[in-house]
Amino acid sequence: MKKLSALLLMVMLSALTTNAIAGTTTDPGIKKRMRHQEQRIKQGIRTGSLTWTEALRLERELSMIRCEERRFKSDGVLTKKERKKLHHDLNRSSRHIFREKHDRQKRR
Repeated sequence: MKKLSALLLMVMLSALTTNAIAGTTTDPGIKKRMRHQEQRIKQGIRTGSLTWTEALRLERELSMIRCEERRFKSDGVLTKKERKKLHHDLNRSSRHIFREKHDRQKRR
């Protein structure tokens, strides 16, 4: 009986720690990508490859992703599905930054 209760206790504890590890509220990759995209926008403004309108639109897009991240983290867990959605949004944002920086519009 003692062995059975000890075994059950160990199984329950391992299940709890697995759940705690599986869902975390941090993903350093997301923060790093957001910072890098902000730097790309600032560099585009500095060099003139982005117009003010383009830069504002791109900044607004990043701001929406930041709000979405905060909303996802509000329950204390960033699930795999939510993390995947954020990376998808950041991929789209990165494409937008590239397109805007390499179009023929220049700041005057």
